Amino acid sequence: MVSTLFRNGSVWAGVPGQPPTDALLVTDGAIVAMGPDAVAEAPESSDIVDLQGGFLMPSFGDGHAHPLLGGLEFVGPAVRPCTSVDEIVAAVRRYAEDHPDQEWIVGASYDGSLATDGLFDARWLDAAVADRPVVLRAWDYHTVWCNTAALERAGITADTPDPELGEIPHRPDGSVLGTLREWGAVDLVTAVMPARDEEVRLAALGTAADYYLAHGVTWVQDAWVEPADVQTYLEAARRGALRVRFNLALYADPRHFDDQVAHFADAHRQVTEFGSPMLTAQTVKFFADGVVENETGALLQPYCSGLHSHGMTVWEGDSLARACQRVDELGLQIHIHAIGDAAVRQALDAIEYTVAQNGPRDRRPVIAHVQLVDDADLDRFAALGVIPCMQPLWAQEDALMNVLTVPRLGRERADRQYRMRSLADSGARLALGSDWPVSSGAPLDGIAVGVSRQTSEGEPAGGWTPQETLAIERALAAYTSGVADQAFAERIWGRLAPGASADLVWLERDPRSTPPLELPAIEVRATYLRGEPGFVASTSP
Repeated sequence: MVSTLFRNGSVWAGVPGQPPTDALLVTDGAIVAMGPDAVAEAPESSDIVDLQGGFLMPSFGDGHAHPLLGGLEFVGPAVRPCTSVDEIVAAVRRYAEDHPDQEWIVGASYDGSLATDGLFDARWLDAAVADRPVVLRAWDYHTVWCNTAALERAGITADTPDPELGEIPHRPDGSVLGTLREWGAVDLVTAVMPARDEEVRLAALGTAADYYLAHGVTWVQDAWVEPADVQTYLEAARRGALRVRFNLALYADPRHFDDQVAHFADAHRQVTEFGSPMLTAQTVKFFADGVVENETGALLQPYCSGLHSHGMTVWEGDSLARACQRVDELGLQIHIHAIGDAAVRQALDAIEYTVAQNGPRDRRPVIAHVQLVDDADLDRFAALGVIPCMQPLWAQEDALMNVLTVPRLGRERADRQYRMRSLADSGARLALGSDWPVSSGAPLDGIAVGVSRQTSEGEPAGGWTPQETLAIERALAAYTSGVADQAFAERIWGRLAPGASADLVWLERDPRSTPPLELPAIEVRATYLRGEPGFVASTSP
């Protein structure tokens, strides 16, 4: 029996309105007692963790992310930090020179606001690398930028029609530009790319775990998992290499759905039978639309430019509803990407249909992102038991918002984005996530915006759409117990109580009394999973 006593700090159970206590006792990975009881019941042989006045709380969960993609970003050229097209090209050139034997150069994630309308030219990359393919994913992971060699390998020419669920932009002279939008077009390139070495993929999962543990996260929803990814996760589990809890959301594609259904059931069976406490596969991921920045997010009213009118609907007619019903019949959880208000309505309609057809059960369907929701649909989340899993970091007037989003939506509609407080006040069970590597996977980065609606520079004064700011305890709970509710794990982790798993994060100070703009600077001193330290800061006392 191994016991650890945490003391000399604030121990917050994760329940808004509940004051912290000053001690926590963990035995064999489970919480045994809190407060004075923890001190009284601690065996003499207990290890002591002196919190040094810090703050101990439930570890974070990430309700929507792409950890394998995030880990793989560290393999290719480092384009994410680049602040101009020239910097990106220079980074690609350096990487190519350092890796002369690499057949394809693949990287992510460039800032889509660095070129007008998010359109990047293949010739810019040709100036860095002309003799082999280069493929870069944009920050949104709905767009790629290719050089001419990559377009040629994929057989994309001026005569190639826009594929189903995709767009191939052209130059004024009709030649292919080099930017491919949405996966119907992106698939044309990825279909001819060589598969990543499995050892590289396994290492990427390790990189993702390191990243998450350093930011206090111990459970992650991988929100886009294909068949090869399932096998990578299973191999990592066989090697005992999973250091963060993962749940897999199996990707549903309307072009191949009938063939995928058997795979969903088989993947769920394989993961369940393996029996790793670190891995589940209980979810299926649907895309209802694309993203506003590509004008592929599905809107009830058209885009200001009219270029794509109302955006892109991925599942036509009632096909999403029927697909959700079939997934629900397998006992799997529905998880729908919906950005625009038309997509959110379609997702809610699909879930309502599923409930009506399949009857009541504890299904906890998720709609992720919910960038826009119409007033008429706001109360439907709570009524249908739908969990909005939202990304608070996006609710700020940064360059992306001002350069790409607001011009497409118009100011009045733009000011109705990310209605987190309205949804929580309506009774919906709000969960938060990062969509990493699309944006920072550090929960405190997102919470800082969620409670202020300001940029890191404090703009605008008073916050953008301040009526949607979250109270700090509500934001912390949505990133912990809210995600645990989404994961069907509320009896295991997400709150601190006797009998719960000791999934903990030790912060150097209390975020509840920290000014919002200072939240990202709070040091994570340690992260614990089942009582074992997964991360310890080098500066910890």
